[in-house]
Amino acid sequence: MPKTMNPTGRWVGRRPRRRAASARLGAAALAAGLLLVGCGGDDGGDDTPTAAGTSDSGLLGPVARATGAPVRIGLISDGKGPVSDLSIEFAVSDATVAYLNERHSGIAGRPIELVTCETLSDPAKGTDCANRMVEENVVAVVAGSSTVLDSMWPPMRDAKLPLMIYSASGAALRDSESTFALTNPFFNLVTFPIQMAKDVGTDKVTVISVDSPNATSVYQVVEPAIEKAGLEFDLIRIAPGTADMTPQLRPLAAGDPGIVEVAGNDAFCISAFNGLRDVGFTGTVIGLSNCISDRTQKAVPGSFLKGMHVPASAPVGTDNPSTRLFEAVATTYGKDIDTSRAAAMSMFTVLAAFQSATSQVSGDVTPQAVISAIKAAPERDLPAGGGLRFRCNGKADPTMPAVCVRGGLLTTLDDKGHPTEYKPVGVTPIED
Repeated sequence: MPKTMNPTGRWVGRRPRRRAASARLGAAALAAGLLLVGCGGDDGGDDTPTAAGTSDSGLLGPVARATGAPVRIGLISDGKGPVSDLSIEFAVSDATVAYLNERHSGIAGRPIELVTCETLSDPAKGTDCANRMVEENVVAVVAGSSTVLDSMWPPMRDAKLPLMIYSASGAALRDSESTFALTNPFFNLVTFPIQMAKDVGTDKVTVISVDSPNATSVYQVVEPAIEKAGLEFDLIRIAPGTADMTPQLRPLAAGDPGIVEVAGNDAFCISAFNGLRDVGFTGTVIGLSNCISDRTQKAVPGSFLKGMHVPASAPVGTDNPSTRLFEAVATTYGKDIDTSRAAAMSMFTVLAAFQSATSQVSGDVTPQAVISAIKAAPERDLPAGGGLRFRCNGKADPTMPAVCVRGGLLTTLDDKGHPTEYKPVGVTPIED
């Protein structure tokens, strides 16, 4: 069977590989990782790393190992593509699955086994990965976020294969059958900028967005929502990889753009922030959480970042119960994982939330059994969610039944570009 492998050794848009349900620490983990680059898995032996006797054992909870035949879960990631580098999702997913298998009895008491595929932000590969998940007979698929969701989602929808994704947009959010999203895009893109505009006394919102179909399609819904609130809306699309944005941003300094929100990965946001500085813009700038990373803090002066309000998808960068748990998992079950990245913590959240929402599955673990369990699960704390809660019964936002969360997190940056404190905002009980 023909296969396609990228230079990192991950299957790309063709044959997914099964990732072992657990891994050893230290040199043994590295050796095992190299051996498992292909399609095969391990023999299910008891090789799970343990934190017993370490300072993290209290955070990780008691040992409750999964046993028996593995439950195969698909994981689709953009990996390292032209728009962003999300290859960290693979390392985080391995560590998280090892933690869930050792401390939370996997799914239905059986170990989770991952089957992964990398899209490289290519729509065709996104479709191919989704079709492969159907062929591989996984019982569900998880994803952090994807620039090619519009192409990878339809095959899973048609096959009634459940998808739990951290952040989604477009038609997938209107799916009431088998799609479950753990963030509400309207909080970041509508609720927050509207509130900020009112706070500073302006009647306009301008968004600087990376120009990719998945990123900009959501604004077809965002624009009328913001205009309904009595505000003018303007969208500036800039191609990914644009280093000098001053030609596109110079009119903002001379005009009245109101609130300026920057939406993209950290590389895109660095260029946007520095472009706004270069053209002399002095108005209110807000950035989405993916904008802020250690690279941003090094590349953009703290004087520009200080006081910036950021709607956050994950409470990274501060010492709180969520970050302490994630760091304990990453250091105990993983190796060299950058826990400061929102994408890393989001991947942990979506896998841990999937396991939590399916904890009552019993008998045969099928896609329909998984869907039923997720929809029937009561409201629970979102793992590493900083105080957010989730319930996937379609009522968190009736206009987007795939959404499982109400509200979001807010933080303010200090003079080094670091978040200060995360506060959950708009969190109300999700009714029966």
